[in-house]
Amino acid sequence: MKKSSTGGGGFVVELRLLGPVELSVRGRTATVGPPQRRTVLAALAVDSGRPVTADVLIRRVWGVAPPAGARRALHAHVARLRRLCEQTEDSGQSPLRLVRRSGGYLLEARPEQVDIHQFRQRVGRSRASGRTDEARAALLREALGLWQGEPLAGLSGQWVEQVREAWRRQHVDAAVAWATMESRVSDPVAVVGPLTDLVDQYPLVEPLTEALMRALHAAGRSAEALDTYANVRKRLAEELGTDPGSELQKVHESILRGGRAETVARPGPGAPVRDTPRPTSAPLQLPMGVRGFTGRGKELAQLDEVLASVANQPSAVVITAVSGAAGVGKTALAVHWARGTQRSFPDGQLYVNLRGFAPGGSVMSPAEAVLGFLDALGVPPARIPAGLEAQVGLYRTLLAGRRMLVLLDNARSAEQVRPLLPSSPGCLALITSRRSLIGLAATEGAQLLNIAMLNAGAARELLIRRLGEDRVTADPDALQKIIGRCAGLPLALAIVAARAAAQPDLPLAALAKEMREADGRLDALDGGEASSQVRAVFSWSYRALSPEAARLFRLLGLHPGPDAALPAIAALAGVPAARARGLLAELVHGHLLTEQPVVGRYAFHDLLRAYAAELAAKYDGDDIRHAAAHRLFDHYLHTAHRADALLTPRPSPAPLPSAQPGAKTEELSSHQQAQVWFTAERSALLAAVEQAPAAGFHSHAWQLASALTTYLDRHGYWRALVTAHTTALDAARLHGDVVGQAEAHRGLGLAEDRLDRTADARAHYLRALELFGEAGSQAGKARIHQHLSRMSENQGRHQQALGHAHASLTHHQAADDRAGQSAALNHIGWILAQLGNHQQALAHCLQALELAQETGDLNGQAHIQDSLGYIHDRLGEHAEAVDRYQKAVHLFHQSGDRLSEATGLVCLGDIYDAGDRTHPARTAWTQALAITVELGLSDTDPLRAQLLERLGPAPA
Repeated sequence: MKKSSTGGGGFVVELRLLGPVELSVRGRTATVGPPQRRTVLAALAVDSGRPVTADVLIRRVWGVAPPAGARRALHAHVARLRRLCEQTEDSGQSPLRLVRRSGGYLLEARPEQVDIHQFRQRVGRSRASGRTDEARAALLREALGLWQGEPLAGLSGQWVEQVREAWRRQHVDAAVAWATMESRVSDPVAVVGPLTDLVDQYPLVEPLTEALMRALHAAGRSAEALDTYANVRKRLAEELGTDPGSELQKVHESILRGGRAETVARPGPGAPVRDTPRPTSAPLQLPMGVRGFTGRGKELAQLDEVLASVANQPSAVVITAVSGAAGVGKTALAVHWARGTQRSFPDGQLYVNLRGFAPGGSVMSPAEAVLGFLDALGVPPARIPAGLEAQVGLYRTLLAGRRMLVLLDNARSAEQVRPLLPSSPGCLALITSRRSLIGLAATEGAQLLNIAMLNAGAARELLIRRLGEDRVTADPDALQKIIGRCAGLPLALAIVAARAAAQPDLPLAALAKEMREADGRLDALDGGEASSQVRAVFSWSYRALSPEAARLFRLLGLHPGPDAALPAIAALAGVPAARARGLLAELVHGHLLTEQPVVGRYAFHDLLRAYAAELAAKYDGDDIRHAAAHRLFDHYLHTAHRADALLTPRPSPAPLPSAQPGAKTEELSSHQQAQVWFTAERSALLAAVEQAPAAGFHSHAWQLASALTTYLDRHGYWRALVTAHTTALDAARLHGDVVGQAEAHRGLGLAEDRLDRTADARAHYLRALELFGEAGSQAGKARIHQHLSRMSENQGRHQQALGHAHASLTHHQAADDRAGQSAALNHIGWILAQLGNHQQALAHCLQALELAQETGDLNGQAHIQDSLGYIHDRLGEHAEAVDRYQKAVHLFHQSGDRLSEATGLVCLGDIYDAGDRTHPARTAWTQALAITVELGLSDTDPLRAQLLERLGPAPA
């Protein structure tokens, strides 16, 4: 199959992405620039003819955590690409144009000028009805001829890898369809060479091997076809632990029988590839297995049969639902079995705890779960569509052609599970639930597996593995009584074993006596699932605790999240962290609490959590429980407030009341620490927002939601932002809190804006503006105008954006917030600079600098100097630009903003480089690179990768 030398479009100006990213003008390749600029060009070219927002471009080029200078670098790259496009104006035919449009940029190019669009057009035309096989083969041959090697060659990054992988699959689909048509209308020998090359690249894609075997057999080279089958069979066994699929086996059998290749079923044009290459980084989300797992031989054998049916049912996804009582070991069984199936699911194992029966109502929604899966599959937040249906569609698309296991743990209902089921053959969905999910069996054909209590033999084996055979068999009578009181429940047996292991000299007879004498029974949970003997076990284990540990155990039942960190637990109990650590160790040793893999975090089993909450209601009065909850919510609120201030310093919408005694705020002192804390506590904080109103803490609900806004926004958790601020708005309305309502509308406006629901966003912003006016909050109105300004700028309405920026300044002046005035003036200057009004921009930024110097805001001064550097550079005053950037770098260093310091050094180096001052440019970039080392940034971090790209090999 001959490669096209010009892209095949017949245009004087062509963009090539199916190989190195190149711009061809009259057959000559123009110099685009460094890899980062080529990535910007590719990010525009894939959507040529459609505007791409600046935010989307930044995420495509720098990822979901772009460096501080990413937007500035994007503008620089776009400016140079625009000049490159201007060079095509004299080509005489369809020049490229790069224009600013709708808050972003639009590359004006005809689809025929971009090879990936040519490729798709020709493949699409080959599928049209009425075409002859000769015409289909010709179109597919032309499409494949556009490929010049690896697409986007020489570029890297998450978006690049995702696009490259998607295009590879399209390439393989087209190659299989072409081979089918070409073999029908031409000499099959013509397809052998190209297919052999592709099979070498994608040895596990079975449709390619099928097509190659058919072609070899039709060409009279049956022995080679059989060798090809033997090779792929061996490779599948070694790398995936599986056999060839049924279609490939049929081709093999037909050749063995001497049948004609034409009698073997083949995929039509555009048929999906069944097997795809194993991803370079498959998600492996399974939790740790249970130590000393025993028994369940029958159940494990049944699951092995399920695994075998995955290969035997290539046209359908296999679903198995494991049900049983709380604490019976459903999760332990599922995880133990799943951890042994990794070779059968080379594309990964997804896991989520759906918290179907979590106390306090913190059940995970399908929307939250599918977002977690999309994150694990490498989808940037900005590329996740709005709405559950669209998200589920993307999730299932990503699983198409892959072999993956999806473990949905602790499901509440079939409705909770259905959106999370894969639809791709070769995938297995394994579900655990306390309920028998009969609905899944009826509608989705799920296989149901019920887990019973352990029999006496399995229970005995469990205790032997935990305690040793000598001790367990020393007193058969005591052993029988213990097993009887535990009722075959693995959780109860594990608690007994933990207690016995902690007291190696205590006879089992003494343990059996304590269990017999323990009063109280665990009420039947969820329709009688839990045995009455379980309460005796819990009660016995609880009574063995010290009074302080017992009190902590009870209070932990009040915690709203799925797990908790040491400082939060200390606040809940109102004790110092050191003391809480000792009490937690006692609970962990007693098997009443689980220490998570992340150091300093602890979790309950749902059954134990319910038991703890029940004890708290019984033994701790309303005032004690309310005080504990108050301390916990104060801890979260004040720490979140501190973390938020580290992310974005700004005045609080309303003063926080003093924290309760014992509600110690965590000591956070850096942007990085704030990010880490928010990431670890996100689930607990969101649960706290949801549960605070019911606990009587309405102000905490909206104040917590407000403190979470910046973090959730920057990390793309916009749907969680909607949920949190909806709760906050309800709580604030209920108590007539005007500022709280305004802050909730602000958060909802921001979330709706990010979700591209601009009409709803604007309505929330305007309502917030009205409420802040009613409350007399000039600072609040200033922030809303900042939001409206940004939204207008993103829509390309720069004059409107400028008006809102001026309004923001007016309100900051009314609030006598000189630091806010400085920030607003700098914002005005930046917008004016984007409009090309560089002299006016300069005046505003100089005024901003004066105010920042008066208030002593070093970091504010640094950002203003950075803006001034940009403006002077655009004015052609490069010496002044260098001076401003140098001052910005110095001030960033003084204020401890190391990341911004590194970004400023990049800009400084770029100006030196533009002036052919190679040595000072490399010095600035080298200093910036040293800072990235101090910050511990990896080579894949966008800022560090940008610097490594600029520096390249040292000059001779």
